[in-house]
Amino acid sequence: MDYDVLILGGGIIGCAVAYELSKYSLNIALIEKDYDIADDVALLNSAIVYDGVECEDTLVAKLELMGNKLIDDVVSKFNVRFKKCNSLIIAEDKKSEEKLINMYDKALNRGIDNIYLLDSKEVYKMEPNLTMSVKKAIYSKNTGIIAPYDLAIAYGEVAFDNGVNFKLEEEVLDIQKVSKGFRVITNKNKFSCNMVLNTTPGENYSIDGSSKVSKNRSYLKHFLLDKSFKGSFKNIVSTISETKETVYSVPTVQENSMISIKTDEDINYHESLRKISNFMGKLSDEEINTFYESPFYNDTLIIDDSLIDTGYIKVTGKHYGQVTMTPAIAKIVCETIINNLNCILKKDFVDKRREFYRFRYLSNKERNDIIKVNKNYGKIVCYCKKVTEGEIIDSIRRPLGARTLEGIKRRTEVTFGSCNGAQCLNKIATILARETNKSMTEIVKDSKNSRLIVGRIKEFDEI
Repeated sequence: MDYDVLILGGGIIGCAVAYELSKYSLNIALIEKDYDIADDVALLNSAIVYDGVECEDTLVAKLELMGNKLIDDVVSKFNVRFKKCNSLIIAEDKKSEEKLINMYDKALNRGIDNIYLLDSKEVYKMEPNLTMSVKKAIYSKNTGIIAPYDLAIAYGEVAFDNGVNFKLEEEVLDIQKVSKGFRVITNKNKFSCNMVLNTTPGENYSIDGSSKVSKNRSYLKHFLLDKSFKGSFKNIVSTISETKETVYSVPTVQENSMISIKTDEDINYHESLRKISNFMGKLSDEEINTFYESPFYNDTLIIDDSLIDTGYIKVTGKHYGQVTMTPAIAKIVCETIINNLNCILKKDFVDKRREFYRFRYLSNKERNDIIKVNKNYGKIVCYCKKVTEGEIIDSIRRPLGARTLEGIKRRTEVTFGSCNGAQCLNKIATILARETNKSMTEIVKDSKNSRLIVGRIKEFDEI
C-alpha cells in the first residue's frame, strides 16, 4: 500500500482531519486539485463561531456546540486570531417573534447555556445604534469571531510538520474499490490505500452512489466598513423576519465591522445598501471600504460512514457554520478511522505551529528586535495594513507556503486596506516571482487560468 489513509480535498475539514490523524502512526496523504489548501474558505477572513442556537437541524446544532467548546483550545495552541464576542438574534415583527421564542425553547432543550431572551428596551440599551424595529432578541454569551483561513492554514501546517504528504495541483478522477483497499486515480498518479476520506462535495466516483445532499443556497452581499465608521455594534447582530432576508453585523478580527445581507435574489450593490439602511441607518460610499459577494451555504451536512466496513468515509454538504463545526467533525472522523486501523499515538508528535510575526500587532521594541535579526521586516510593502517584506517572504517559505497572490493575501492581509492593492500589488508579485524562481508572466492570482500578466511587450526585469 502507498498510504494508510488518503484524504481527498484540502479544505478546512480535510486539513483538520489530516491534523488529527497525524497524531497517530499512520502514513497519510492529502490530495488537493488547487494551487493552495483551504480554497473553500471565504476571502473575507472573519467568520462567526456559532453555538447552535440558530440551527433548525438538531445534528448540526450539536456539531456547532461541540465545535464551539473545542475551538478555544485550538486557537490558543495555534496562535489563530479569535475574539470572543456576544451575539444578538433580533425579531423585528410579530411572526418572527414567535419564531424566535421557538428557537430559544429549542436551544434550552438542546442544553445550550448562557443564552437569554431580551425585550426591545434591553436590546436598544445594548445597541443604541440600531435603527430597526425590535420585538425581542436572543442574547448569547457563547459566540465569537475567528479568522477561518488562519485556522485552516494552521491545521495544514501542523499536519505537514508531522508527516502528512500534501499533493497540490492534483485532481482526483476516480476512486475504485480493489481486493485490498482502494485505488485512487488522479490526473498525475495512481495510489493504493487502506482507507479514503472524501471531503469534496458534489464529486461522485465509482465507489459512490448518486449524491443525496439537500442543497440550500442563497446570496451574500458583504460591506466591509472603514475603521472610521462610528455606527458599529458591540455585539454580533443578526435578524429574523417574515421575509427570508437576513442582515448580519459582524465585528471583524481586524478591528473594523462588516455588514452583510443574505437574500434569495441576486440583488446589486445599491439594492443591498438600501435594504441594509433599514437596519442601521444610511451608509455613505466613503464609509465602505470594500464590497464582496459570496454564496451562502445551508446544505444538509452529513458524515457518511455507511461504507466504513470497506474503509470509505464521505463528508458531504457545505454549511455556513462549517468553521465552527470543523474541530468536532475532525475528531469524530479521526476516531472512526483509527478504530478501523491498527495504529498507536506518536511519541514525537509536535502539537505546535511554527512561529510567525504580524508586524502591525507588535510593540516598537519587538519590531526593532526582529529587524535586527532580519532586515526584511523593516521594509513595509503594504502601507495600509503595515505588512512587511519579511512577512511576505515567510508566507511563501513556510510549510505549504503561498504560491499565488491570493495565497499571500490570505496569509498576510496585504491589499485588504483602503487602496485595495493599488500601491503594493506589483511589489508583492515581484517578491513571489523572486522567491519561487519564476518569471512575472508565470505569476497567477489563484489558479493556472488567472495569470497576472499575459505577456511582455518590453524586456524589463520588473513591473
